[in-house]
Amino acid sequence: DVKKSDLDLISLGQGIVSWGPPAEAVEATQKYVSDPQCHLYQDDEGIRELRDALKTKLRVENNIQNVDVMVTSGANQAYINLALTLCDSNSKAVLFAPYYFNHIMALQMTSCVPLIAPTDQNLLPDVEWLRNNMTSDVKMVTIVNPGNPSGTIIPEQTLREISDVCQQHEVWLVIDNTYEYFVFDEAKHTCIEGPHIVNLFSFSKAFGMMGWRVGYLAFSNSDEALFSGLLKAQDTIAICASIFSQRLALGNSTSYAFAVFLCTFQRF
Repeated sequence: DVKKSDLDLISLGQGIVSWGPPAEAVEATQKYVSDPQCHLYQDDEGIRELRDALKTKLRVENNIQNVDVMVTSGANQAYINLALTLCDSNSKAVLFAPYYFNHIMALQMTSCVPLIAPTDQNLLPDVEWLRNNMTSDVKMVTIVNPGNPSGTIIPEQTLREISDVCQQHEVWLVIDNTYEYFVFDEAKHTCIEGPHIVNLFSFSKAFGMMGWRVGYLAFSNSDEALFSGLLKAQDTIAICASIFSQRLALGNSTSYAFAVFLCTFQRF
């Protein structure tokens, strides 16, 4: 009834795009249907070709240089891996309201304690609140950039201020970049990196791969303990992301211009 009304409403519900993957990528993937390697388990962290392509994408597109990559069955599974790896039972994990609903459910399912932080009048994270509320039982801070559901783009300076607070208190900073291409006009999406930062990405939205379930994590390539912990979670939950889906993601992984085109000239 609400949808049928004349009210001028903006939906903050689930983001579902109206397009699918590029036809060229789908066509290039067809040959793998009968490939025996697609029927087998592959590396837990993702097939080598895709991981190499993603590292190149991260360097070129996101200015993220010194990272390793893990491919997951969607960005939601990536976040579950992080909650299991970075937090202990009853650890506190900060989310800024309005938060992505699956993040708080993931924290609750893994016995973490969500700590809901405020945003300012522009829906940007309240950095001063974060400075004043860091305690020894806070293990992880999550921000979404651009925001889900707010759409707010966090400026680089604010990202670095949040990063500094987290590093000072030895707290992990998780940055969800699922909507990295959904920026308009003069807005700019920025990524940052560091030994305490994990960046999360998804193929679902910009590349229309919602049902294919491919996401990935980018984290310091010098942190062997983090990599080992993430592998334990990955092997227990999914073993590896669908090999066929990874092949489609590989076909898309150099199609940045296509993604930008979709997000600039199309709407949900």
